[in-house]
Amino acid sequence: MAMIGLGAGPKGKLIVTDMDTIEKSNLNRQFLFRSYDVNKLKSECAAAAVTKMNPSMHIEARTTRVGPETEAVYDDEFFSAIDGVANALDNVEARRYMDQRCVFYRRPLLESGTLGTKGNTQVVLPDLTESYSSSQDPPEKSIPVCTLKNFPYLIEHTLQWARDLFEGLFKQSPDMVNQYLRQPGYIDGLLKQPGGNAVEAIDAIRDSLVQHKPVYLADCIKWARLRFEELFHNQIMQLLFNFPPDQMTGEGNQRVPFWSGHKRCPHPVVFDAGNELHIDFVVAGANLRAHMFQLKGSITREAVLQVISQMAVPKFQPKSGVHIETDEKKAAEKRNAELSDEGQLETLVASLPPPSNFAGMQLTLSDFEKDDDSNFHMAFITATSNLRASAYKIEPADRHKSKLIAGKIIPAIATTTAFVAGLVLLELYKVVQRHTLPFFRNGFANLALPFFGFSEPLPAPKKQYGSVTWTLWDRFDIYGQKTLAELLEVFEKEKGLTITMMSCGVSMLYSSFTAKSKIEHRLRQSIKTTYEEVTKKPLAPHVRQLLLEICCDDADGNEADVPFIVYHL
Repeated sequence: MAMIGLGAGPKGKLIVTDMDTIEKSNLNRQFLFRSYDVNKLKSECAAAAVTKMNPSMHIEARTTRVGPETEAVYDDEFFSAIDGVANALDNVEARRYMDQRCVFYRRPLLESGTLGTKGNTQVVLPDLTESYSSSQDPPEKSIPVCTLKNFPYLIEHTLQWARDLFEGLFKQSPDMVNQYLRQPGYIDGLLKQPGGNAVEAIDAIRDSLVQHKPVYLADCIKWARLRFEELFHNQIMQLLFNFPPDQMTGEGNQRVPFWSGHKRCPHPVVFDAGNELHIDFVVAGANLRAHMFQLKGSITREAVLQVISQMAVPKFQPKSGVHIETDEKKAAEKRNAELSDEGQLETLVASLPPPSNFAGMQLTLSDFEKDDDSNFHMAFITATSNLRASAYKIEPADRHKSKLIAGKIIPAIATTTAFVAGLVLLELYKVVQRHTLPFFRNGFANLALPFFGFSEPLPAPKKQYGSVTWTLWDRFDIYGQKTLAELLEVFEKEKGLTITMMSCGVSMLYSSFTAKSKIEHRLRQSIKTTYEEVTKKPLAPHVRQLLLEICCDDADGNEADVPFIVYHL
């Protein structure tokens, strides 16, 4: 943009916004930041770097993200003043929001993204093309629960299991405990919900406040050592008790070993104080537990060795008749139902200590952060994954590889960034020159193959009601204050449509199915007043338009597919 002089004219301006700061890992994927920029704001550093390339550029650097919470900043006036939008976003949710705003304000959008050596560009043009949200990629393939829980065969499986365990132990469990302590009737609410996780919450509360509430750092070490025994020894022993190594499955001549193919027969891990990996798990787990309970101090390997040398770990006794459920949700629901049938659930709830016993107590949640080597997050996940991998004879992964997989890091490279930016700018020339649809191209490339594919953007799908054809870019514009009755009359007389329902966001403003006595007063008041009455809050000063979604019947009484209304205040 700097090299082609975009925004360099007397009335030109380029507005760039990003609330994020520069991290060291950002330096390998683009050209605007240097090592001395680390921890500074991205938008300000980018604007400064580009201005050096082209001093004629007029750039306004902002640090406010674009989203529903900042619509008072990026309002009607803002979007009315700009000519178009170029996205450089890192998530689908933000892309969809920006796409929605560009459709609403009828502004061209240049959408792009990179993924390693892959890159894509899409052109969204008012009245011509479909929008970004008109289509979507298929969802990512997930790992089956039974594979994660009992039958892993790849290091990706053990890392995902370790990630889930981290979330459960150090984020979800303390969150449940905090809600129990702060919200009266929290457990009762879960019990009333079908499929509610009351059992999981009770287990978390009992573990944190009754069974293993730590007072000293040594208590955290004991907890982590017992978790090791449960996760890597006892659970595997129970699995082998249910499915012995020599178990066969099938019938007649079709009988085959149960442990075959992708099902690897595990072996229990026997704790060894001389094994660094075993101690790694206890050190990381104990420190995370101490952080959760806000106990001061750091737990060292020496402290761990001293405490566990004086511990007695109960021997495992396999339980007969235990059904191993491969679906976690079904297992929780089944246990919940069994406990309810036997009246045990109420007994468990009654046995929980009252929140008043823990006045002022609040546990600390750990939000996974892969790049901080001092927080024990990756240390715990790496040790957990490799211990499980050793049990199933899977090749372990070092910390670096574990971080890449568990953090779902796709290495970004400056080559792809530059290539995609070039493709976007080629389409920008066409937007400025007001070309017709056949001139534009969406692009996809994979520099590793190499593969380059280009296609004409898909036209906006056409819809119809009566003799009127419309697309997602069309809307009904209504100007001036009108009562609901006047609006209904305008549609009936001028457009031959009977509005049966009208909503704004999640708020229902009108429904023909509602008793007239309940909505008669709304017919006499303005749309703005009705909106404020339904939402129970005044309209924000920056809002100049309301987007009203409507359901209509045509003159023959058939349901009509119609655009939305933009009601100008």
